[in-house]
Amino acid sequence: MNSPNLHPMINVAVKAARAAGAIINRAALDVESVRVSQKQVNDFVTEVDQASEQMIIETLLTAYPGHAIWAEESGHEHGARDSEFVWIIDPLDGTTNFIHGLPIYCVSIALAVRGKVEQAVIYDPSRNDLFTATKGRGAFMNNRRLRVAKRTRLQECLISTGFPYRMDDDLPSYLQMLGDIIQRTAGIRRPGAAALDLAYVAAGFTDGFFEKGLQPWDVAAGSLLITEAGGLVGNLSGDADFLEQHECLAANPRIYGQMVSLLGKYSKFAGAGEKAGVRASLAEAVQANTATATPETATPDDASSHSDAAF
Repeated sequence: MNSPNLHPMINVAVKAARAAGAIINRAALDVESVRVSQKQVNDFVTEVDQASEQMIIETLLTAYPGHAIWAEESGHEHGARDSEFVWIIDPLDGTTNFIHGLPIYCVSIALAVRGKVEQAVIYDPSRNDLFTATKGRGAFMNNRRLRVAKRTRLQECLISTGFPYRMDDDLPSYLQMLGDIIQRTAGIRRPGAAALDLAYVAAGFTDGFFEKGLQPWDVAAGSLLITEAGGLVGNLSGDADFLEQHECLAANPRIYGQMVSLLGKYSKFAGAGEKAGVRASLAEAVQANTATATPETATPDDASSHSDAAF
């Protein structure tokens, strides 16, 4: 077993994550009684998110009162305003899973120094799995050194993702992207907590991950785990400076290149020609679906075979 040489700041972040995890685990025993409110459609926050965040911030600022805080629920409200040390916090990633009692959620804490993530902790309180990384010192899960998976052919890979859940998300484009990758992989998974998805790529449990619409607190800690485990992380176009770009792709280097070549055209940073190609193929798919839906030409059997082909 490789025991990580823990940086003092990581020790404080681990303490904060475990304290938050204890709050989450206690609440999970009676999840029906947890108060839930809605920030926007399908975007939930619970009193547990808020209590977890408060515990994390108190723990971090007790140790480092001069540091800045950037947290999902309270933003920049706490901590110093102008520090080059910024703790980026998601107190409960996977809130929708938590509300339903589905035990796939985690605490995510990262420290960015002058804009670069240097410390990372992801803690899964249901399984008591602790993922840590310090820049230049490797990534670990429960004191075991992590390496990304070694697969080199996309067809053999298990890829995780997140589905759109907001009304203004571009669902047709996402479904086309999903169709492109489903038929070129061994399987797609949608666990529901992006930070944990990234930790699992770092651990080699999955081979890659992609999602649009993510926030910095979803991906900050996981991005360092990935790079310290020998993987690559960036936006869908393959640009490594992705933290605030609301899209993320991660994998081992060989698979990363194959995923970028497949999904890059769906990036908001794709070239005009690539975007036009996506729009054109979407229009063709809509036309094909419309054609199969006309009652004169489609029996029920025909319709199912056409819809499979269109997807």
